[in-house]
Amino acid sequence: MAFSRRLFVLASACSLGLLATGCASTSNAGSAVTGGPVTVPMAAGSADALLYRPSGTGRWPALLVWTDAEGLRPAYAEIGRKLAAAGYVVLIPNAYYRSVKLDGSVAAPALPPAEARERSTGWRTAADEAAQIADSRALIAFLDSQPDTDTTRGAMTLGFDYGSASAFYAARAVPARIGAVAALYPSGTATPRPNSPHLFVNQSRAAYYVALARNDDAREPGDKDDLNKAFADAGLEGTVEVLAADHGFAIPGSQAFDQAAADAAIARALELFASR
Repeated sequence: MAFSRRLFVLASACSLGLLATGCASTSNAGSAVTGGPVTVPMAAGSADALLYRPSGTGRWPALLVWTDAEGLRPAYAEIGRKLAAAGYVVLIPNAYYRSVKLDGSVAAPALPPAEARERSTGWRTAADEAAQIADSRALIAFLDSQPDTDTTRGAMTLGFDYGSASAFYAARAVPARIGAVAALYPSGTATPRPNSPHLFVNQSRAAYYVALARNDDAREPGDKDDLNKAFADAGLEGTVEVLAADHGFAIPGSQAFDQAAADAAIARALELFASR
């Protein structure tokens, strides 16, 4: 079992371009993907999203991806296609559909930093905890309705930045479906607030992988301990590590993008997903 999982992770990493060497003998049969923009019916209307799956005949586990505070944009199309090539039906919604239309074809208009923070705060306020739990149920139901989704396998969820809190909410919203959660440089996920997402992991059945950015860890060194304690108290599998890269390291084109850290974090997430 462990050997087959290692082969799967190696193949996934190669299809993602995660490894510079060691991939020559790996089949590229799963590297082609199909998909694009879709509209998902939601409790509060409808949301633009990107949906990708491997080309060819087959069924694959569901993977729900949550964006960072800047929302759905072309960089996530690149990420979605690569994750689909690793063997998943990948859905990336506009989590802020209540406030703004973002179909992934272009980024939201650039603003000065203070205005950009104010805008994203407004988006996130409209998509509060209750809204995201309801949205998670609708999004997983949409994924499960796809003929290429293997519903006999657990669904996975991956969050970037503030999207990590959304991934934690999803695991609570549909605990019977979400088998694994990966969170990359999470924001708003382990906080002192009584409704902090990490305090409710005991309402899920998922395994967790959290990749912290070094500058986030320097600013809030207790987060990793809080996360580890929450996983242990809930009796859940959980891995928390600090990577040698700064917040935003996983998004191509971002100022903080770090290829090595992005590759490492995604490879670890895929390894967890493959084990569920």
